[in-house]
Amino acid sequence: MNEWPEGWNGDRGERPERYGRGSASAEPEGARAMPHVQRGSVPPRQRGRYGVPQQAPGYDDPYRGQGDPYGQGYDSGYNTGQVYGHNGPAGPAGPGQGPGGGGPYGPGGPTARPRRPANWGRRIRYGVLALVVVVLGVSVGTYFWADSKLHKDVDLSKVIDRPAQGAGTNYLIVGSDSRKGMTKEQEKQLHTGGAEGQRTDSMMILHEGAGGPSLISLPRDSDITLPSFKGAESGKMYPAAPNTHMKLNAAYATDGPTLLVRTIEAETNLRIDHYVEIGFSGFANVVDAIGGVDMNLPQGFKDSYSGADFKAGEQTLNGQQALAYVRTRHAFATSDIQREKNQQKFLSALASQTATPSTILNPFRLYPALGAGLDTLSVDKDMSPYALAKMFFAMKDVTGGDGVSMTMPVSGSSGGNLVWDQAKVKELVNQLNNGQKVTVTDN
Repeated sequence: MNEWPEGWNGDRGERPERYGRGSASAEPEGARAMPHVQRGSVPPRQRGRYGVPQQAPGYDDPYRGQGDPYGQGYDSGYNTGQVYGHNGPAGPAGPGQGPGGGGPYGPGGPTARPRRPANWGRRIRYGVLALVVVVLGVSVGTYFWADSKLHKDVDLSKVIDRPAQGAGTNYLIVGSDSRKGMTKEQEKQLHTGGAEGQRTDSMMILHEGAGGPSLISLPRDSDITLPSFKGAESGKMYPAAPNTHMKLNAAYATDGPTLLVRTIEAETNLRIDHYVEIGFSGFANVVDAIGGVDMNLPQGFKDSYSGADFKAGEQTLNGQQALAYVRTRHAFATSDIQREKNQQKFLSALASQTATPSTILNPFRLYPALGAGLDTLSVDKDMSPYALAKMFFAMKDVTGGDGVSMTMPVSGSSGGNLVWDQAKVKELVNQLNNGQKVTVTDN
């Protein structure tokens, strides 16, 4: 079948006379017949992202960029940018499509890709992830910073003949009259005097366990006998002195924290897991760092020894006033017992007002408070910031009504020393060791 137009003899160099006589002819040249050209099958164009056509793999358009390859008025479409439906609603020269309209192949440059809608779900996820990373980093950094500030001076492994481990955790909290690091002016301001060495001004056992937290004060005037012990520094063994009665705070004065722990364990059969001690200046600094502690005093009192001078009612105690409050004993008839109760009341208020979002989430209050306390704390070698935090929140729970606050039961006195009620002490220790709620009461 001959596919060439009628009158075309198949030879491009030979045409019938009627199709033109050259430029010299008097007759105008007739219209040229366009040869019918069949291309091979063209792979379908694939639409890419944002609707831009993509060339099929392996396909090479023979007319790309050639304009009119035969010089006979044929245009492949690449000269005008009118390729594959890019003419748009305004025709070949429609806005943004044809030459000069900013189309994909016109002089206006590539067409801008449509803006993708904001993915708020992804943004929120990334924001939350970033916040978690920041909080985690700050928390880990704070933990190691706090751990480096602790003075792990007490080695409980030196304590001999220890009771069996019971349920829960027992902290021995000691307030000492240490004046370490204090100037003469501070000693005068805080009414501490300038006595050498250090003694225990207050002692408490805080139990944290399944039966709820319990805070038990140990009067410093409690009657005890020294058990056998191993010297903390010398390593020498010392025999027991069963016939020598003394006050509980004398154990600390004799050989420091390890003998105090050994004595309390021997008297109670309750194992002490952690030891925490704070001195005068550290106590006052913590109170000042959190801006004072709010107290409601049922009655006013004065004590020239501690510097206390309080009126009844609600008030905010600064560091100096707080130290005077917890040290006062001469203003009360039951001096040591009342002082223990005041100490418990103040420490509970301190914990309750410190463990709040306004302090924990505020670095300008949290870090000064931590720094002031940690710098002056002396703890056992196994103490960690996590264990210290558990102790602190257990003390806060005592104030919230979830625990018990009491003094070690006393049955009388002997030679000016307070004698413990042994039957109640035994029942109390059994309840603590078995993880039961404390039902024993003091006097």
